Amino acid sequence: MASALAVVAFSASPASAACGAVTIANMNWVSAELAAYVDKFILENGYQCNVELVPGDTMPTTTSMAEKGEPDIAPEIWMNSVRQVIDRAVEEGRLKIAGEILSDGGAEGWWIPRYMVDEHPELTTLEAVLERPDLFPNPEDSSRGALHNCPSGWNCQIITDNLYKAFEVANAGFDLIDTGSSAGLGGSIAKAYSRKEGWFGYYWAPTAILGKYDMVKLDMGVGHSPEEWDRCTGQGGCADPKKNDWTKSVVMTVTSASFREKAPEAFEYLSKRSWSNQVVNSMLAYMDENLAGGEEAAEKFLKEHEDVWTQWVPGDIAKKIRAAL
Repeated sequence: MASALAVVAFSASPASAACGAVTIANMNWVSAELAAYVDKFILENGYQCNVELVPGDTMPTTTSMAEKGEPDIAPEIWMNSVRQVIDRAVEEGRLKIAGEILSDGGAEGWWIPRYMVDEHPELTTLEAVLERPDLFPNPEDSSRGALHNCPSGWNCQIITDNLYKAFEVANAGFDLIDTGSSAGLGGSIAKAYSRKEGWFGYYWAPTAILGKYDMVKLDMGVGHSPEEWDRCTGQGGCADPKKNDWTKSVVMTVTSASFREKAPEAFEYLSKRSWSNQVVNSMLAYMDENLAGGEEAAEKFLKEHEDVWTQWVPGDIAKKIRAAL
């Protein structure tokens, strides 16, 4: 038995030494928590890293990584909010961008339920929806349509307010409805789905709600203008908003430069690790419905989506992960 243990220790030590201790930011939103635990499982069992999850949030984590090189990995960084900090640190050789974790990017926009499009195939554009306020009645006044706003206090509320004016949605017969909170907004979708009623409003992905309810993002009929976005679309109190569309939010995995140097094979995994909003939405819905944490959800993902994660790692690493599961 002692000799067998010695063989195991000898065979495991080179890989373990090559990877060593790794810290991963466990960011304080659900999709990032899921990613952190998936990375932890794969790096520990596939690459023999010694992984520790540490609390994280966008600004504190990126600042700490840029200035101190810790933590080693931030699995899910929404680049639009911290691009200047990260680009500067990458240029100066302190950080590395491993890859794009969300292959579709973060998606924001105005959506309607899939069953509405099934019944009215023309309703894939904002222009078509605005011609039919009768299909999306205001619960307080059925003679008017309803556009459900982003949660109060969020920047997307400002954006929706401005686009409501720019597209002259009020003149089309729609009122802007304040749902008050994320829970209120999600609840309005759930209620509409349970009754198969018309619903029209703001939402974003990846989220548990879009994992539970099949929604169609409307074509706004215009492209994204970053200049107009900075001038007015994203600014509160803008007097003359113009038509605009949301841009794809680029969501990347960022690492310290030292991690890239000490664990190049693990870095290579992160550069290939990417999943679609559809996959993430489904996992977030599972977590919400089952009150599951990131660790439980990560193991479920690895067991049920082998077709996805086996594209991220070599065959010998995949065997180790299967064995650990």
